[in-house]
Amino acid sequence: MSPGTLHRVALVLFLLPPTVTETLAELQARFDRETNAVHKARLLERLGDAQFEETRRAGKAGDHAAVAVTLEKYRDNARAALQLLKKQHPDAERQSNGYRQLQFHVRRAIREVDESMLMAPEEYKPPLQIVRGDLIAMDDEMIKLLFPGHPAKPAKTPPPAEKQP
Repeated sequence: MSPGTLHRVALVLFLLPPTVTETLAELQARFDRETNAVHKARLLERLGDAQFEETRRAGKAGDHAAVAVTLEKYRDNARAALQLLKKQHPDAERQSNGYRQLQFHVRRAIREVDESMLMAPEEYKPPLQIVRGDLIAMDDEMIKLLFPGHPAKPAKTPPPAEKQP
């Protein structure tokens, strides 16, 4: 390879966004080291996208055990980010940065789990159902933290009974 070609390759790699050049393991290591809750939540977006890509690849290859393990790891990462946010920024309504990004990404993760469940054989569905339930619980918790004065679902009131003559 000529020095000019090497320069162009180095320039292209330098200009690529970090998510393209970082491996899943590198992103996971950065996530594990991060101590700022908002940065951790934002980093989960990139890490989660890489994990979703890995689950799609493993699903196409028929490695459903890897799909389940990867989605379980995502769930654990999301839980860690939420716990750190609650510790460092307990008032989500006033300090919503981080909570919003995490909540949007968890919603996306629920869709990813749903898609994986459609393709998975029966024996791999129970762990995916547990992951889905945990993600839904986290999503509900974040909605309550972000909007504490608003009921999650309005209570249905029966229509008033009509008086009979």
